[in-house]
Amino acid sequence: MDDTDKRLIHALSADARASVSTLARRLGLARTTVQARLEKLERSGVIAGYTVKLGEAARLDRIKATVLLQFDPRKGPLILQRLKTIPAVEAVHTSSGRFDMILQLATRNTAQLDETLDIIGAIDGVRSSESLIHLSTKFDRSL
Repeated sequence: MDDTDKRLIHALSADARASVSTLARRLGLARTTVQARLEKLERSGVIAGYTVKLGEAARLDRIKATVLLQFDPRKGPLILQRLKTIPAVEAVHTSSGRFDMILQLATRNTAQLDETLDIIGAIDGVRSSESLIHLSTKFDRSL
């Protein structure tokens, strides 16, 4: 990936709905050049898709939480499979340190969050968890 690809990705992260012509104009490139670079970035897996990033108004009715999970390492693959079936689990990351996984949850209310935490805690092999409820977002650089 060169500087032009990085500029193109930055422009798309600011506005994923921008047309190829608009991107070309903003970057000072030919439309065919931008189209070819987009196709190359998609084929190589650098760009995995285009999405909508929810604004604060849409996030207000969601409770987000981070869950730190400890589990029996031999049960890791089964725990991951089970977590994939829980709609409130948005993301799962492995981690170093005293916790094995970091989960990102989003629910409509505290009752649904409580129910989801109970489901996660009951998964065979889960030893312990610690939940951190997000109170407000000061800034978010994620794509």
